[in-house]
Amino acid sequence: MTSNAGCWTRRLAVLALAASWLSACATGGSEPVSVTVCPSAVEYSKGFQTRAAEELALLPEGSVIAEMLSDYAVMREQARACK
Repeated sequence: MTSNAGCWTRRLAVLALAASWLSACATGGSEPVSVTVCPSAVEYSKGFQTRAAEELALLPEGSVIAEMLSDYAVMREQARACK
């Protein structure tokens, strides 16, 4: 009966070399990189803001649109603070 241990040893050596070569290609760290992108807030003229305030006052009490605009105001402040 012939032994094929030499064949397996050679395959394992080639596999080990290939794995070490591939791992040498990884130059970056494994930590994720986070990038913060600040959204820009649109600037509105005083006249436009006055008109918006007048139209907002015409909405019925408890209007969903008024609540959404309140949320939008918070997001605008957050965008300003981000920069």
